[in-house]
Amino acid sequence: MADDGARVALVGRTADVLDKAAKDLTDRGSPDALGLVADTGDAEAVQRVFDEIGERWNGELNILINAVGPGTQGTFEDLTDDQWREAFEDGVTGMVHCVRSALPLLRKAQWARIVNFSAHSTQRQTVILPAYTAAKAALTSISKNLSLLLAPDEIMVNVVSPGSIASEALVGWAESVGVDGRDPYALMAAIDKHFGRRVSRVAAQFVYDRRQHQCRRRK
Repeated sequence: MADDGARVALVGRTADVLDKAAKDLTDRGSPDALGLVADTGDAEAVQRVFDEIGERWNGELNILINAVGPGTQGTFEDLTDDQWREAFEDGVTGMVHCVRSALPLLRKAQWARIVNFSAHSTQRQTVILPAYTAAKAALTSISKNLSLLLAPDEIMVNVVSPGSIASEALVGWAESVGVDGRDPYALMAAIDKHFGRRVSRVAAQFVYDRRQHQCRRRK
């Protein structure tokens, strides 16, 4: 979007990460890229962010994108109640807060879209991500409901469910288990082998520590 000259606002919890990303977006051509600090689990903080966006962008917003990567991991037997709550707060409640606060801006714009990132694991289960996957399934359901609710306003709601992405972290993990991570077929075979069944707690922690370092939105 920055490459196409769009104004872009990023919302996250770590100021220096947001500042670095906003600078990159500015360098790519965004005329007004900014990073706004907020925990999306905090409804009041989210409202403050969208109030600021509204003041800055004449009360209008064309596109809202909600994207949260895997955070809570562990098998069904291992997960605590707090971890289940954390997974749903990250994956569902944060989206609800953002959509609720953004709706007045979206409705005022000439055209508007909401894009919610779900996950392919809602169809292809991974035993160490039951809470994350359940939250993404809930997000998918809510998104469908929103699409019906907002259709009269001509606000389109879409869900994107990406599969495994050959990120630096995932390729590095593949190489650590003796697989050429640059070969997509070998990489997918390794994912099937190691994540298609119960894996050891140590292996799961290793992989997700690396992923969180590279990819987790909420830091």
